[in-house]
Amino acid sequence: MGVLKEKLSQPSSRPQIISDCAKLVDGEVAAKTGLTGLMIKGGYKAFKAIKPTIVENAVDHLLDDFAVVLDRHYDLYLSADPGKRVPFDAWAKNRDTVIADDLLKVTDGIMERSNKVTIRKIYTSLRKVAQRNVAEAVPAIGRLAIKYVGQ
Repeated sequence: MGVLKEKLSQPSSRPQIISDCAKLVDGEVAAKTGLTGLMIKGGYKAFKAIKPTIVENAVDHLLDDFAVVLDRHYDLYLSADPGKRVPFDAWAKNRDTVIADDLLKVTDGIMERSNKVTIRKIYTSLRKVAQRNVAEAVPAIGRLAIKYVGQ
């Protein structure tokens, strides 16, 4: 088990991690602009109308798998020369599309197995723009992970 997975899996900190992740998602959605932003905000509102705690539940469900994905990238980060190492969020920003793709592979697999037609439909309609939006969130995800690792 990697250091991120270990830290993010501690039962004592899990509720706060889930809360922080939900706030991160809320903030990322709120910051979206233009037509794509309207689409994302509409889909997000629809998800939350179906189930108000859907974000927190999704984070709780995804946290362990996302931690494994992030651990692979964090291990690469740690293998860099310590003298030339930048903060993890800056390092992750330079690899944002790769990290986003790896994170979305987790949710894609879940949606492929889901029998919740409405949620699958909304997810599918948003998936086309998800990669770019998740990539934009990667530095914030990195900062949040480091908050719990204590770098």
